Amino acid sequence: MNFQRGQKKEEPEINLVPMIDVLLVILIFLVITTTYSKYADLEITLPETTTTEADKQSERPHTIDVTVSATGNYTINQVPITFSNTEGLRNELQSAAKNEKNPVIIITADAKATHQSVITVMEAARLAGYNQVTFTTETTEAKNNPK
Repeated sequence: MNFQRGQKKEEPEINLVPMIDVLLVILIFLVITTTYSKYADLEITLPETTTTEADKQSERPHTIDVTVSATGNYTINQVPITFSNTEGLRNELQSAAKNEKNPVIIITADAKATHQSVITVMEAARLAGYNQVTFTTETTEAKNNPK
């Protein structure tokens, strides 16, 4: 039995306000939780070499070649050295400098040498007052085309 004969039936409608509220909450959640990486790429300018710089190698100031092996052994100008602490290595560097004011320290370290062994050479150079320290690297061309 229908007791509401004279009244019109209401049309069903979709209420959009709760749906908009839910979408705004999702949007706010996404904005807050999204991480923006501003530093995704580091812009690094690498030094370049030319053949003319290699020809001027004879004009370079006095250099001291320090080699660090994978086992932690050190050589200065291809002479094996032993020392007990950083001050000992500093003294060895100063004796290899032969009264030069500020020689260039060239560190050649094995790829499997520990970071600490390289830092020890750098610290000894700093203690000796030498601020020109550089590293040697092997290019991929030299690896692929051995002479």
